[in-house]
Amino acid sequence: MLIKRKSIEAESNYRSGPSAVKKDSPRKPKFAPVTLSEHDGVRYLHFGTEWVQGAMRLRKPDWLELEYAQQMMAWMLFHDQPKQLAQLGLGTAALTKFCYRQFPSAKVTAVDLNPAVIMVCESMFKLPPNDDRLKVIEMDAMDFVLDCDHHGQFQALQVDLYDATARGPVLDTTEFYQGCADCLSADGVLTVNLFGDHPSFAKNMKVLRYVFGTVLCLPEVHDGNVVAIAFKQRLKLDLDVLYRRAEAIQLQTKLPARSWVDGLAKTQ
Repeated sequence: MLIKRKSIEAESNYRSGPSAVKKDSPRKPKFAPVTLSEHDGVRYLHFGTEWVQGAMRLRKPDWLELEYAQQMMAWMLFHDQPKQLAQLGLGTAALTKFCYRQFPSAKVTAVDLNPAVIMVCESMFKLPPNDDRLKVIEMDAMDFVLDCDHHGQFQALQVDLYDATARGPVLDTTEFYQGCADCLSADGVLTVNLFGDHPSFAKNMKVLRYVFGTVLCLPEVHDGNVVAIAFKQRLKLDLDVLYRRAEAIQLQTKLPARSWVDGLAKTQ
């Protein structure tokens, strides 16, 4: 049985036992402190530790600075004109901003539980204000995926949910990933940032393979980040088609899409 890893936020929100607050009492979540650092023209987000939660190059605020964030866009190999996209876990809003700029006809939704993260993204990471295409919501990601109003809505769902320790996704249960699958359209694609050299990786892969028809992984980058790509149906890759699509993506966005297909080819 897989058990949801509890973050600092989750402990505060869901603690039970003699010392717990009463159900009828108002609860105020406790969050790890949001902190920043800068090095060589790149601004980083932290939650009070050395672990990096996201990055932005100051001269290129809409660029995806971290390689794993670039890999999170690998769903573009399968969708070139998405109508709705969602990001669970805002980080520095890198994926949210990129999707918002790159797909001007798509609606982009981002979800984060911590209001301070949203505020710092607006003030320090160039997150645009909400409009008719962009919606940034202060909300628990679990509540979002379980909301029937969101089911079947998204061609791509990007999941990057880490707490202050940054050692494994905060949400990794069957219930959560089933909610993610429910939020996708029939041909929708999930990308999720996992930590390859941590016990949470095997747990997440097990439940992903239980919920989804096809689950693939891109090669590990940085200090252990592994991006998994999941499809609701069983899928056989057409590498020739994917390489042609990758060339188009590279010309349009400068993202290293060919390397994504190289990585997927190794899974065949």
